[in-house]
Amino acid sequence: MIEIRALTDVPSNIPPQQESAAPACRNCGAPAPGTYCANCGQETSLALPTVRAMLREAAGRYVALDGRMWRTLVTLLFRPGFLTREYFAGRRRRYIRPARLFLVLSIALFALLRFAGEPAIVVDRDLTQADLDEIARDAEEAKSKTGFSIGPDLRWRLNVDAGSWLDPLRRRIEQFNQLSRTGRREQIYAGMLRYGPYAAFVLLPLFALLLKLLYLGRGRRHPLRPRRYAAHLVFGAHSHAFIFLTAMLFVFVTSEPLRSALVLWAIAYLLWSMKIVYGGRWPGVIARALAALLVYVVFFAAVVVGLVAAAVLLG
Repeated sequence: MIEIRALTDVPSNIPPQQESAAPACRNCGAPAPGTYCANCGQETSLALPTVRAMLREAAGRYVALDGRMWRTLVTLLFRPGFLTREYFAGRRRRYIRPARLFLVLSIALFALLRFAGEPAIVVDRDLTQADLDEIARDAEEAKSKTGFSIGPDLRWRLNVDAGSWLDPLRRRIEQFNQLSRTGRREQIYAGMLRYGPYAAFVLLPLFALLLKLLYLGRGRRHPLRPRRYAAHLVFGAHSHAFIFLTAMLFVFVTSEPLRSALVLWAIAYLLWSMKIVYGGRWPGVIARALAALLVYVVFFAAVVVGLVAAAVLLG
């Protein structure tokens, strides 16, 4: 006779079998059975990368030196308004995001200008004795006045009362004036390159605000026209990125006909991109573009003055 024991008669000293638990994410502690953590997105394979892998990751994350970068640059240069329309339509995976594109090209432009060196400055004529007498007379008049002035010799003058809170500023200007004329010009140029990227970040939101004011209204004729400030920022980022890219090409190109063609293409490109993104008839597009240009020139001049002041006062 065969005795059949119940399955429950299991020795108590044998532990029950457990399913293998998924490995925990090192970053947030959540279960992460796959290649990436579903909670925080960190990769689960944490082996130390090689130098080549580190460089590839840095290039892909911060510069995007892959197919998207070159595709974006070619599209940006030859298809006005296309990147902005694609971004609004939600097709964003194929191209570099506007903020990153603006950042990368602005840094690349000012780095290129720094390595290219200061452009040659040609003096059309020598200063005559009458010019020198006028400069000396203006300097003597400036000494008797309280205020600020810049001479034609690039010397800055700040005349304040003794013990004024502007004394440190005056001493910094005196140090700048002790440089040679070439040294003063080089310091101004170097300072403009140093603080130029910051100026670009100031001009972009001002340009977007200007577009916001130029395209106020309900837009019944053009319901797809961008209305939100963020949308104007996207268009402004693409427009500035195009200007940065064109400026870099302008540095490399030495032929005057090609440079003239670049300038003409830049003007036509910006008008065409406004037409594609915002719609409307050409007279309205041109009128808004001229208004934007006039106000933007004022903004740009103010920023340039600020850059020169930063170059002199901050060194």
